[in-house]
Amino acid sequence: MTSKPMPTSQDSQKPNTAAETKNDNADTNLSKQPSASCLTVDSLIDAQVNFMQQWLHNQAEPLAMEAWQWFGAQPLSKYITCDHLQQLMKDWLLNQPMTEVMRTDIRDILHTIIYHPVNDNVPLSELVDDAQVETLANYIGSHEQQRNILIHTLVGNETFANLLTQTLYHAINDFMESTLDKAGGVGKLMKLGRSSFEKATNRNLDEKLQTYLHRNIKDLTRKAEANAQEHLSNEEVARLMVMGWDRIKDQPISEIQTYLSDEPGNSSIDHIEASIQQSYNRLRLSPYLHSLVSASIDTWYANHQSDTLATIAASLHIDEAAMKQCSTALLPIVYDALETPWLTAHIREMLTAFYAQPAIKEGLAFTHD
Repeated sequence: MTSKPMPTSQDSQKPNTAAETKNDNADTNLSKQPSASCLTVDSLIDAQVNFMQQWLHNQAEPLAMEAWQWFGAQPLSKYITCDHLQQLMKDWLLNQPMTEVMRTDIRDILHTIIYHPVNDNVPLSELVDDAQVETLANYIGSHEQQRNILIHTLVGNETFANLLTQTLYHAINDFMESTLDKAGGVGKLMKLGRSSFEKATNRNLDEKLQTYLHRNIKDLTRKAEANAQEHLSNEEVARLMVMGWDRIKDQPISEIQTYLSDEPGNSSIDHIEASIQQSYNRLRLSPYLHSLVSASIDTWYANHQSDTLATIAASLHIDEAAMKQCSTALLPIVYDALETPWLTAHIREMLTAFYAQPAIKEGLAFTHD
């Protein structure tokens, strides 16, 4: 079934369109109907069904715009309460898991975006402006307390000292073992001296070495932390971040692909999406997230409950011009729907019920079936 375009003001000077031809035919059919004294209920209903379909077809566009103007003038609070929004968010969004179809679409779209050939010719600087990086760097650098906490976490913590102790111990031990093995008789003599030392002091030389390293390395890490906090000023931190960005900003966006795996059964995109889904499914049912969502809806509703729906739509760049474009795009669907058998049947059923009313039957002045 084909749709019909709406007639415009210029069409009046053009030959009859298909819609106009159909209207003319409908008028001709009505004029050919028997006189009022010869009409039956069924013939009248058939004529009315045809007229209503044609009238709605011709008036679909202005009706849609008038409906939008009326709808947009209504205040939000007249039809939607805060409880409605709360229930909608909980029942439709939070209480329902994302369907597998949507998850598949998300993975496929991410794969298309990340591995699109255009990424080979577009630098990272296309995504992030230099001024944005500089602003972020200055913001991070200005938080001295947070910076010192970060330095302490990285340099001055116990775990870092233990890790460095073990690394140096293994390096020294490997060096000594390899050196003694190559020293021949002197090496054997040194191993004998080590054994005698351990017996005399009742302490393992390895343990004593690790204790010594740990004690001194803890002192070194404290000095390193103090030195870093002293010399890494706000300006220096910001400068280092900007320098780091300057080294990578000209690389293509496709460089990101080197950090991802696209092998079947080991896709990084699949792992990332699955991890996000796991976090989302855990959070969407948590009282914590429900509390935040409820508070956010309360805040939004308090700000906009007296606004009209048109005002709220305008904040999303949906105005009358946008609705006209949307209406024009949807008109073919409306035209096709008007000509469907199911709508014709419903109109006929409605009119049949109307004429079946006793008061209407008694007042009819033409032939009954």
